Amino acid sequence: MINEQIRDLEKLTTYFNENEKNIIASAINFSENAHRDQLRKSGDPFITHPIEVAKILTSIKLDASAIAAGLLHDTIEDTDISINEISNTFGIQISELVQGLTKISKFSLKINKQKLGENYRKLILAASKDIRVILIKLADRLHNMRTIDFIKDDSKKINISMETLEIFAPLAQRLGMKQWQDELEDLSFQSINPDARKSVIDRLNYLNSNDENIIDEIRYELKKIFLNEDLNCKIEGRIKSAYSIWNKIKNKNISFEQLSDIMAFRIITNSTRECYRCLGIIHRRFPYIQGRFKDFISSPKSNGYRALHTSVMGPKNKKIEIQFRSNVMNQIADFGVAAHWKYKDPKSIKEKDTKEYKWMHDLVDLMNSSANQDELIENSKISVFKDEIYVFTPKGDLIELPTKATPIDFAYAIHTQIGDKCVGAKINEKLQPLKTILKNGDQIEIITSEESQPSPLWERFAVTSRVKSQIRRFFRSKKRAEYIIFGKEILNAFFTKENYDLNESTSNKIKKEFNLNDLEDLYEMVGAGKLTPFSVIKRIYPEINYKTPKKFELKSENTIRLKGLTAGMSYHLAGCCSPIKGDTIVGIMTAGIGVAVHTIECETLASYSDDPERWINITWDNSNNSKSISNARIGVVLKNQPGSLGKVTTVIAKNNGNISNINFSIRKIDFFEIIIDIEVRDANHLKNIIAALRLVSEVSSLERIKG
Repeated sequence: MINEQIRDLEKLTTYFNENEKNIIASAINFSENAHRDQLRKSGDPFITHPIEVAKILTSIKLDASAIAAGLLHDTIEDTDISINEISNTFGIQISELVQGLTKISKFSLKINKQKLGENYRKLILAASKDIRVILIKLADRLHNMRTIDFIKDDSKKINISMETLEIFAPLAQRLGMKQWQDELEDLSFQSINPDARKSVIDRLNYLNSNDENIIDEIRYELKKIFLNEDLNCKIEGRIKSAYSIWNKIKNKNISFEQLSDIMAFRIITNSTRECYRCLGIIHRRFPYIQGRFKDFISSPKSNGYRALHTSVMGPKNKKIEIQFRSNVMNQIADFGVAAHWKYKDPKSIKEKDTKEYKWMHDLVDLMNSSANQDELIENSKISVFKDEIYVFTPKGDLIELPTKATPIDFAYAIHTQIGDKCVGAKINEKLQPLKTILKNGDQIEIITSEESQPSPLWERFAVTSRVKSQIRRFFRSKKRAEYIIFGKEILNAFFTKENYDLNESTSNKIKKEFNLNDLEDLYEMVGAGKLTPFSVIKRIYPEINYKTPKKFELKSENTIRLKGLTAGMSYHLAGCCSPIKGDTIVGIMTAGIGVAVHTIECETLASYSDDPERWINITWDNSNNSKSISNARIGVVLKNQPGSLGKVTTVIAKNNGNISNINFSIRKIDFFEIIIDIEVRDANHLKNIIAALRLVSEVSSLERIKG
């Protein structure tokens, strides 16, 4: 049996020169000796598996190094052979391929989030260094799936099949390996749900028995049409796979009878021009089904796939799907990356290489910034499974994004700095909100400001995993930096107040007492409210005779200014009193939240009266270069007269206030009460607006609402 397999492999490797054939022959002998005493679950000698993997790889004309690595891929993992022996015998390139395969095979990929995440990371990282690693791994999985029935443990069979559907079939799809994807899906489907697969196949067989030659008859009709137009093209017809049909029935919640595209036909032409010509002929002859036309020639898929797709009410009055491809497109559709990979060149996938491999770089990047395994798996799945849209820059450059992407995703796709400084977007020359969902063909212009920075809200409507990771990473870093600044200010102010010097000697004492390498970690804990300054000073000076004040004293000196800090980041504006710049304020330290800022007259402060240690003296940053905007709320009682509301909004606008919300709280015959939220610079700005509103005759009464 082994000799027969070797002869088959030799027949398939005729595209190699003598030196390359010798490398493959050496790899067969080496692998056969290494696996000499091992058997497969089928009872066959183990060497039959690497030979079958090598045969699968020859079907896509992979290079000699990759074929040799396919023959050797289990030697490190399953035998006593070392990587040095592989390197000494076959050279660095083949040993690196085998090492890459060993890394991703060392642990069993289990349907268990932790394991799945760890190994998926290894799988993609290995692939990003050398695309052949993932091709060999896919061939290995394909042969294992072909022989999966020899595994008697049903749960193990289902786990392997689930893993194939979750990871390997989508990767085959992403690389454009359509034939491998179809077979992996079908073999997995057979193991996971044999009854469903059988029922679909039975229904297909029943339809076929009733209309036995329907595929050939439609092919003949189509061929005749094109010959009449003097077009010589190849026509292929097939019934769609059982797994594909089952997925449509399940996901679209329809019956078998409602499926409109069980039959698919492929028109293979000699050129792109002929693809469009054939499409025009079909659309003239047969009714076109709305919404089913897709042009992947002008906007190819990210895996390099190019074709025209349409669905029509075709010959014999049957709904059929038709794909139009040139010969080159067909090769890429069936064999994807393997159809046009330059095997003689270095195998690292770099940015200069074809754009269809950019998704791997994005995956590697987001894996490095994923905080945990759940986030990693979710991010990876998003990148592998989502469909794409194609949008344009103002200069006409094409940008590929996931469906439901927003201008935020677009901005970061251009450059990280563009994303960070984004303040608005024009979609097709019209200003639109940043949460607008982009559509195919949109032209987007990003408006930036040097003073801008990302908003935490962006994560809610950003779709691209890389963007979400970037935003999270920015705020993790920003939050820590602000806690450190704030904590240092708080600690310095407290030490000064107690007549202690926070010098190098004191700092060393603190680091020793709190077991810290860096004092910034302590500042962060103080800024975040996890430690009070009193607990720090008491820890390093236990002898201190500190008397807790019975009441907090508001002081104008030695206060902590909110300079360079962001509301909502290192400190929070209390909702009970809604302080704005210019109000007299006080801070309350709260564990896990940081410092909550209240106005000094806020009624909520009474609940903290027994805990004056948590109170801190803070003031606003009153420098001229501080351009922060605050939200203030006013309640207005307005006479119910025509134009009265218009007068109020006009006065606010004339005084440079921006209305962010209006709410009608009470409506009467002669008056109504409204609540208005206004964006203002500070308390003085608000006072000017309120004073101007009180001069409006239609305003009966007005007051600022705190909380």
